[in-house]
Amino acid sequence: MKNTPFTQFHIALGAKMAEFAGYNMPISYSGINDEHQTVRTNAGIFDVSHMGEFIIKGPQALPLIQQVTTNDASKLTKGKAQYSCLTNEQGGIVDDLIVYCLEENKAYMLVVNAANIEKDWNWIANFNKDFGAEMHNISDKTCLLAIQGPNATKILQPLAGADILNLPYYSFIKTTFAGIDNVLISATGYTGAGGIEIYFEDSNDAATTIWNAILQTGTPQGLKPIGLGARDTLRLEMGYCLYGNDIDDTTSPLEAGLGWITKFTKEFTAKSILHEQKQNGIQKKLVGFEMIDRGIPRHNYLIKNEAGETIGHVTSGTQSPSLNKGIGMGYVQIQHATLGNNIFIEIRNSLVKAQIVKMPFLS
Repeated sequence: MKNTPFTQFHIALGAKMAEFAGYNMPISYSGINDEHQTVRTNAGIFDVSHMGEFIIKGPQALPLIQQVTTNDASKLTKGKAQYSCLTNEQGGIVDDLIVYCLEENKAYMLVVNAANIEKDWNWIANFNKDFGAEMHNISDKTCLLAIQGPNATKILQPLAGADILNLPYYSFIKTTFAGIDNVLISATGYTGAGGIEIYFEDSNDAATTIWNAILQTGTPQGLKPIGLGARDTLRLEMGYCLYGNDIDDTTSPLEAGLGWITKFTKEFTAKSILHEQKQNGIQKKLVGFEMIDRGIPRHNYLIKNEAGETIGHVTSGTQSPSLNKGIGMGYVQIQHATLGNNIFIEIRNSLVKAQIVKMPFLS
């Protein structure tokens, strides 16, 4: 297993550790429910340094990004970021990612999922043979911390060299942080609770300096370290997809409800296939559901109709700490995907009643 520059701190704080995407990562510290509520009501710090970062530069950077991603990166100006995905030749999702515009038409950073770093790099590099953009994989030397929650920016503002309280959603700045230069601070995150993510190079003990500064400033104000367990319950309450669960190489952006990041005004990989899906309709759809009867849905549980016929499967599920009920996402046949429809989750050979609801689960 790989370690992040913060692994030693997680262990010292008594975190429950486990392997995730090849990394030794903290799953929980004080307990998932406690950590979840900390982020929803105050602020928490996540180590997400396992994520991948690619720099793409030069006059062919934007044309390459436009070819491999579904969203329209030409709309990005310096300091803006965009959620997008990579599609394969069949219209499935290679990965979901965030594109950061470092310099308009010249330099971009792509942030990809930890388990897909090598896969994504090879996929983009293969297309780059026709473009010749300058590509750099900076994943191993880049630290990433997510400080999430309604009070995150207020707590951290004294450490930042620029205004982060009024940073618009999906925008970013480069400034100093805790005395460290060249830190990218982004108003993005995976919790729906507000906050920022900070990217910086792991040099000259920057990781130690920044981690300690955040905890010294934040702990008296209730900020806590948060593990991947609460990260999962937080993202699920917002209906955010997890790669490998809710989206993968066999699911299309349209089936996954990501039509809003699929722009047919430009050329991109498998555009014609996805356009045909849009014209003719999809056969399955990712839906959100809440349990009506008691039960916790889990990944790969079968979804059935009232007659007991299988109509889909659960991709993500949990007991929502905020709603105190079971919630989940899953793919169902399109004719069963209507809001308000009752469905049944097969849990230990019993059919447990649920209802399809609009996402996010939290308003």
